[in-house]
Amino acid sequence: MAATEGPTADAVGPTIRMTSPDWWRQAAVYQIYPRSYCDRNGDGVGDLAGVLSRVDHIAALKVDAVWFSPFYPSALTDGGYDVDDYRDVDPSIGTLAEFDALVAALHECEIKVVVDLVPNHSSDRHEWFRAALASTPGSRERDRYLFRDGAGANGELPPNDWQAMFGGPAWTRVTEADGTPGQWYLHLFSTHQPDWNWANQEVHDDFLTTLRFWGDRGVDGFRVDVAMRLAKDMSEPFPPWEEAGDFLLLALGADNPFGDGKHPLVDRDELTEIYTGWRQVFNSYEPPLFAVAEAWVAPHRRGLYANRESLGQAFNFDLLHAPWDAAAFRGIIQRNVELAAEHDTTSTWVFSNHDVVRHASRFAPQPREPEPGTAGADGAGRAVTGRGLARAEAAIMLALALPGSTYMYQGEELGLPEVTGIPADQVQDPWAVVENGVMTAGRDGCRVPLPWTTGGVSFGFGAADAHLPQPDWFGSYSVEKQQDDPSSTLSLYREALGLRRVLQSEELLRWLELGPGVVAFRRPNGWISVTNFGTLPVALPPGRVVLRSDRRAANEPLAAEATAWVLHPPE
Repeated sequence: MAATEGPTADAVGPTIRMTSPDWWRQAAVYQIYPRSYCDRNGDGVGDLAGVLSRVDHIAALKVDAVWFSPFYPSALTDGGYDVDDYRDVDPSIGTLAEFDALVAALHECEIKVVVDLVPNHSSDRHEWFRAALASTPGSRERDRYLFRDGAGANGELPPNDWQAMFGGPAWTRVTEADGTPGQWYLHLFSTHQPDWNWANQEVHDDFLTTLRFWGDRGVDGFRVDVAMRLAKDMSEPFPPWEEAGDFLLLALGADNPFGDGKHPLVDRDELTEIYTGWRQVFNSYEPPLFAVAEAWVAPHRRGLYANRESLGQAFNFDLLHAPWDAAAFRGIIQRNVELAAEHDTTSTWVFSNHDVVRHASRFAPQPREPEPGTAGADGAGRAVTGRGLARAEAAIMLALALPGSTYMYQGEELGLPEVTGIPADQVQDPWAVVENGVMTAGRDGCRVPLPWTTGGVSFGFGAADAHLPQPDWFGSYSVEKQQDDPSSTLSLYREALGLRRVLQSEELLRWLELGPGVVAFRRPNGWISVTNFGTLPVALPPGRVVLRSDRRAANEPLAAEATAWVLHPPE
């Protein structure tokens, strides 16, 4: 058994009420990548009807909110983050009526709904971009995007040497309506994702309309994609890419050569005005809408996005990149709790999402290289996780005990490892690296559709083959396999999330010193979390053990690479 004697969430009920304006401060949020969750119509692509059919699974997890990755009309050149229409649903995923039904079903279960918003760029199929292409230089239509004349004698060179995130120049030249070579447009991601011009008031106003559109449909909040990149300094002379291109290093503490708020492409002070305008829209709803920023910025700049006059919360990805090390975890937690208090917000804790290698694989010590096409399986066809899964389970229990919000990615409740060795002809990610006919790096491995059953065409995902290939061993991780197993990862997640609702208290913690290699802290109500990063068992502090990831009896020492929760009378 994963749990020992203790309180149950069902006996007490959820502590986060639907009407609370601060529901998000200590919420457990479950990310759904709709195209890979469940396929109801049998076309190999996940859809809203599929999610609706699995609401019972989501409710059984006892999460407080669901965050939906983009479901908008899209050519899928970047997994849906190339948006054709911000106020509709892709026909392959569903309809607005189905979205409304899904929101109603989740709200009935007292689960909030958060949707992804992609404000830095649109798709090149967006009606405004098509209008820009049909228009002329200097027109109102072109001013909504970032068009510039080229360099060189005849404008044949890009305006500058800036590079796109997915490789190659950040500029693409268009052909004018008369057939002649024309201007260039900026796209800091793929050529199919032209950047908006946030110095244009029409862009501001249209996004306010989008916020209200989804708010009026019952959405409770937004996850804001690359929130630090909207405002840009496009004045000449342009700084060379050698100076402007290392902006991700700012999030790791590198000095900003342009000064705080002055970088030409990220984290500019003008963002304050943009998000203050959004906050006015948020506050017009009761309770106010919520937003969390994906903001890769220096820690001391996070408050620009996370304060109450702005979006409200900003991701910290520090644990997502942390090694399995007690000192590293403790330092990250302490720093982020302090930053959250400084900006009157709460921190976020996350180990996996749609952009990174699943942490059950990432935490595995010295993972062996899989043979091409084996997807990291051993000779028996089982996924190679072992200690990686034990560490992943310990890590999520630690995170759920912390003050702040915990964000979880679909499939981690099953202990899913990363899928590797995807054949080159089935790779979808524009960021993928393909060698010898298979993907060796990229984001498709964490986006493989979920296994719901132990067998079937796509392990219960749908009636047809899934849009990304599932490995043969996927059934052993399925919901069906784990559903009634009290020692499964799924059971551990359900138990931990249920207890968290009961045990949640003030947004404070006090460190406990239980020896080297141990991260332990106490919440004000006597809830103690102990994580053993070492190699030998450690004694637990006095109190009643209510949950432990090592599945040992309550009175036994805590195993290596495990977490236990202990209840002690409040001080």
